[in-house]
Amino acid sequence: MDSLVLAQTGGEVTRPTFWRIGHFGEAVFYYLSAVAIAFFLYGVYDRFGTYARGTDSWFDRLDGLAGRVLGAAKIVFTNEKQFDRDLYAGVMHAFILWGFLTLFIGTVIIGFDMDVWTLALGRDSFFVGEFYLSYSLVMDAMGLLFVVGVGMAIYRRYWIREGRLWGKHTSTEDGLFVWALFLLGVGGYLTEGVRILGTSQYRDVSFETVSFVGWFVRDVLEFAGVTPGMAEAAYPAVWWSHSLLALAFVATIPYAKPFHMISSFANVVTRDEKAGKRLPGVPDDASPEEIGHGSIEDFSWKELLDHDACTKCGRCSSVCPAKASGRPLDPRDVILDLKQYREDLDAGRTDEQPIVADGGTSVVNSETMESCMSCMACMDACPVEIEHVEQFTQMNRRLTESGQMDKNVQDAMMNVFQNGNTFGEPERKRPDWADELEFEIPDAREQSVEYLWYVGDYPSFDDRNKKIARSLAVIFEESGVDYGILYDDEQTAGNDVRRVGEEGLYEMLVEDNATAIQDCEYDSIVCTDPHSYNTFQNEYPEFEECDWSEDDVFHYTQVVEDLFRAGKLGLSGTELDYTVTYHDPCHLGRYNGEFEAPREIVAGTGCELAEMPRNREDSFCCGGGGGGLWMDFEEDPKPSEERLREALEDTDAGGRVEKFVVACPMCMTMYEDGRKTGGYEDDLEIVDVAELLVEAIGEKERVEVSD
Repeated sequence: MDSLVLAQTGGEVTRPTFWRIGHFGEAVFYYLSAVAIAFFLYGVYDRFGTYARGTDSWFDRLDGLAGRVLGAAKIVFTNEKQFDRDLYAGVMHAFILWGFLTLFIGTVIIGFDMDVWTLALGRDSFFVGEFYLSYSLVMDAMGLLFVVGVGMAIYRRYWIREGRLWGKHTSTEDGLFVWALFLLGVGGYLTEGVRILGTSQYRDVSFETVSFVGWFVRDVLEFAGVTPGMAEAAYPAVWWSHSLLALAFVATIPYAKPFHMISSFANVVTRDEKAGKRLPGVPDDASPEEIGHGSIEDFSWKELLDHDACTKCGRCSSVCPAKASGRPLDPRDVILDLKQYREDLDAGRTDEQPIVADGGTSVVNSETMESCMSCMACMDACPVEIEHVEQFTQMNRRLTESGQMDKNVQDAMMNVFQNGNTFGEPERKRPDWADELEFEIPDAREQSVEYLWYVGDYPSFDDRNKKIARSLAVIFEESGVDYGILYDDEQTAGNDVRRVGEEGLYEMLVEDNATAIQDCEYDSIVCTDPHSYNTFQNEYPEFEECDWSEDDVFHYTQVVEDLFRAGKLGLSGTELDYTVTYHDPCHLGRYNGEFEAPREIVAGTGCELAEMPRNREDSFCCGGGGGGLWMDFEEDPKPSEERLREALEDTDAGGRVEKFVVACPMCMTMYEDGRKTGGYEDDLEIVDVAELLVEAIGEKERVEVSD
């Protein structure tokens, strides 16, 4: 009988280690392990050294570190982001992640037993008996999930060729990564099966049936005619093949796609909970040349980490409305273009060039950045918390400071600068929308109010949206709300002014609006427009000029929902019988998590609400955000047209949908346009939640006045 098997097992329920490898082979293995770990540690050190060269992040990324780590662990280990929108990918990634972690932990356990517990401390091995049997069962079960998960990934990538997995940055390393994982998983079982078969000639190995996958491989080998002697002879080659692949994988982790296992977790740990809904400011002493990102040295360490965290999964690309409509933007490609440029620059493979420019040679073209709608769908879909919108805004700032802004956007910004609104109308005309109402709107500058109502540009100046303002005013009057407006002291809130890159103009608006508001006595601010709601709630409080908190700001649907619940609107819930669908505005829903208030109001009017497939967090942008309302694009179909098609064709109600309900003036403008250009004028009507409600309370005629 084999003396090594007997010496290592002593007839106990365990397995031999380094069987048929010999002392010299064992020494070589430990040497190669040390080399692999050294390569790994140096690579990680070098990667994080790259981040250290980045600029400081505007926001604190390491405060409450323990809580951040726990929160990141929950996100990562539950795979909640992978399950979003894609059950197959969620199951696949969960199998791979938990299988890989289990195999890694199992390797650490056996290493600890051999090198620390037994060798260094001189204790008897615990890798025997019931512990060994439990260990073997868990390792085989979780290892099987790992192999199945990797198999699912291979099937999706190469058999059905999932479109979002392929793009300009798809490379050999992507294939090597997934196949290396597959060979590691299968190789482990092959090594186990060969060992069980080979050692069966020297002792009773019936207890190894607990390793049910390894035992299955042993049965297959035996059925194929492999004898125990042949297995014994082949074992060193099989073992070394598996071991060398594993060590090579460890050594190359920091230098290729596997690094996302580290960078992605770090990225989730250092995420900004308000990323996108608030943006970094500009230092007071910054010169025009220092505003925005013009070179790779301008990126913060967190933004560089974003680049490395990208796994090329394409989830951001698949939900991007700009890409879907044919605009020249692919969020994944922008992130990976920046990463590739940095790596090529560091390696001397390319010359330095502008990060973003209008034409010529640059990493990112200006049209690409102008295409972004700031809808944040890319960030919501990203499983590793990449903060696209922040980086896109920084590049827009560079375009603005270098005079490369879109002509239509320039005109809108000039209107804001000269008149405080994007329409270019005199400030004195801002309250004219209320002239034909039967009552006078209270002036918050002259009396204390509970709700200071920020009306916004489009409800104040756009003929179609004036009906929304009048509807809301009637609702407030009928329900006895204590409210008032700023009249001509109100200016554009600036949410989209900031997102197109005009930071200086935005800060001026913050100062002017804050001054006007703080001269009033009020309890809360209520906004008609979700864009204004977002910036008043999440960005204005970042400035010292503002003395309110995020808890003091509401969207009008939240206030009206409270009125509805308090019974102040006198609705029975059967007033209307329309079949409607509701569109979640990006800045109300995905940005700020308000989904139920508008739906409760719609349901309270008696309407049948038919949900579109893409709703709540997954809502599809109207195309108006990020300055899109002011730009002209060659796109087919327009985002608004695609959304209206979805409402009529993909909802359960289908053609029965009579009204397309919105809760955002910008959405109203975009969908009225899409209704005309898409040929839907005879199919459905675009209405705001406030308009639907004012009809339900029987006051519709009070807002249907000529403009």
